[in-house]
Amino acid sequence: MKKLLILFSAILSVQLSAQSRGKDYSDILKSKNIYEINAFLRDAHPDDPKRSVLKPRVMEMMKEYIKTAKPGDQKVKQMQEWLAMLKRRPSTKISFDEMNAIIKQKQIARYQKELQTGQSAVAYTPSSPQNVYVSASVSKPAAAIPDTEASEFNMLMAENPVEHKNKTVKILNSLFDNDPNAKECIVMIENRSDCNIIVRIEGIGTTKYRLPIPAHEDNSIVVQKGDYLFTSIVCGAQYASQKTIQKPIMVALGSSSKK
Repeated sequence: MKKLLILFSAILSVQLSAQSRGKDYSDILKSKNIYEINAFLRDAHPDDPKRSVLKPRVMEMMKEYIKTAKPGDQKVKQMQEWLAMLKRRPSTKISFDEMNAIIKQKQIARYQKELQTGQSAVAYTPSSPQNVYVSASVSKPAAAIPDTEASEFNMLMAENPVEHKNKTVKILNSLFDNDPNAKECIVMIENRSDCNIIVRIEGIGTTKYRLPIPAHEDNSIVVQKGDYLFTSIVCGAQYASQKTIQKPIMVALGSSSKK
């Protein structure tokens, strides 16, 4: 009995701690902020009675925003997507599988376009020998450091048309393949940094892959399923992570200094 009480106290403590770290929605009914109400609908319990008031309110606010938005407003598309979702479901929250499906469809569209045009949809210009910078610190300003991978990166990016077409077909086949028994799957890596990078994917024995990703772009590769060590140099910083690849995944590296 004593052990049960201790266990119950521990669980309660964790729950209270989690709640204390959560967002404060105590005044949410007074909110006039689309993003705040949208966040509440994603986080709140499905049976929370405030949903019946706030969902129609935020939908009207989104419609009004779209109606009065200036031409070229980048937020309009997002509002339209949220409105479409709110008409079908309780909130704009999407699952991990749904997010993967969205990414997958975008990748299919991209590589189909590349096959049609016969070349990469992204025009690439080889980098200069010095294109990587360390972040500035409090004690000293940012200093340029040599990009020791520049030549290798340029070589990997310089695919001939036949190689590029074969790679694109292989990626598309993997994207369309839903067979759980398939021996290969796709890995997509998004480079959010200001630097060109090479991601090295090392498996068992001689199984190794190199994937070049230009700054602020993404790239994909089809690999054998298994356990891998991912390594890279992202703007001078070392990156390393172990990943088990059994289904398509997306990895995002780095962050931009641009606002």
